[in-house]
Amino acid sequence: MRVTLNGTTFDVAEGFRNTPLLWVLRESFRMTDTKFGCGTGQCGACTVHVDGMARRSCVLPTGEVENKQVTTIKGLAAQNHPLLDVWEKHQVPQCGYCQPGQIMAAAALIAKIPNPSSEDVDTAMSGNICRCGTYPRIKRAILER
Repeated sequence: MRVTLNGTTFDVAEGFRNTPLLWVLRESFRMTDTKFGCGTGQCGACTVHVDGMARRSCVLPTGEVENKQVTTIKGLAAQNHPLLDVWEKHQVPQCGYCQPGQIMAAAALIAKIPNPSSEDVDTAMSGNICRCGTYPRIKRAILER
């Protein structure tokens, strides 16, 4: 099975077809930038892009990303994504644990809607949980970028 991860294509053993992508990323590729949160797709900490769409990697079987483009926060950073600068400007992270997932969800939003409304941001980000409560800073950063 072939998976393209942050622009590089890898062979993944067939035995991992039903394994959640999160575990293949973290354990096989040692890419710990994608975080484990709840394990049920409810918190958003594990969000990655699959062909540009935000997906929860903790519930996404690796076989579903075969021959697709997977981008993690590390891949977004390599692209110098503009969200990273406004995230820093607005001092969004507090503990920082949820931030890779938050940024990946926000990046998918602005790829789909380049100038999102406040309501668009609320809708797109509603499934991403931040235990520190930095939601106002997250929203300001998205709207400003």
